[in-house]
Amino acid sequence: MYATRIHHSTISKIIPEVCKSIYRNLKGKYLQVPRKCQEWENIAEKFSSLWNFPMCLGAMDGKHIAFSPPASAGSHFFNYKGSHSIVLLAVADAQCKFIYVDVGVNGRVSDGGVFRESTLCKAIACNTLNFPPNRRLPHGQAEVPYVFVADEAFPLTPRILKPYPSRDLDEEKRNFNYRLSRARRVVENSFGILSNRFRVFLTTINLSPEKVESVVLAAVGLHNFLCEKNGAAYTGNAEGDCPLLVLPQQTGNRPTQSALDIRNKYKSYFSSNTI
Repeated sequence: MYATRIHHSTISKIIPEVCKSIYRNLKGKYLQVPRKCQEWENIAEKFSSLWNFPMCLGAMDGKHIAFSPPASAGSHFFNYKGSHSIVLLAVADAQCKFIYVDVGVNGRVSDGGVFRESTLCKAIACNTLNFPPNRRLPHGQAEVPYVFVADEAFPLTPRILKPYPSRDLDEEKRNFNYRLSRARRVVENSFGILSNRFRVFLTTINLSPEKVESVVLAAVGLHNFLCEKNGAAYTGNAEGDCPLLVLPQQTGNRPTQSALDIRNKYKSYFSSNTI
């Protein structure tokens, strides 16, 4: 038998096409944003039972995917850490499965800009995702909306909770930040599992931006497929160190009083319901 050597230029064409096919065949069943009220409520019930955070629709975060851009791209994809990247914005459920991804924003976009450019931001603003109606927190008096949890890189809105600033924290705020961090950790774990199972993300990918997007989407689709089919055998203890770059902290975009009030209501709930 004779060994067959395939030129790297041929492989660079084959792999993205295979990735496109994987994503195309998996996305319909394994990577769909919930559209029914009951689907969102099921996610919230899992966050409450597994992470003691009620009325949570998902944990949101973004990571930079490093790659080598063509010379013609110049500094378009140059990020704050001095490398070139595109951004993967994602929302994970309580069991580390991705329920929303948006990939392709160039690495120069920082702060909350990645989220503002996403289809999720537009869907939340237009109220097209059929979220459950506002309800009282367990044993609470005031109604609050179901929310996503995120870190400092995202805006504080009536639908997105982020931590209190680290300066001048009292006990109630520290408790809130801890509880939010526990719930938000699932998306960090999801990224860690993704990058450690699909180890191409531990390197700088030597493909064009469009092909990198195909690789990322295929990996996300396979991640969700394996989460659903193999459960804990795939995710392990749902912990994973993530080598991907984080988004920088947000500046500006002062939150509305409504967003501040909602966060305070969650803070008061957690202060009266310790774990």
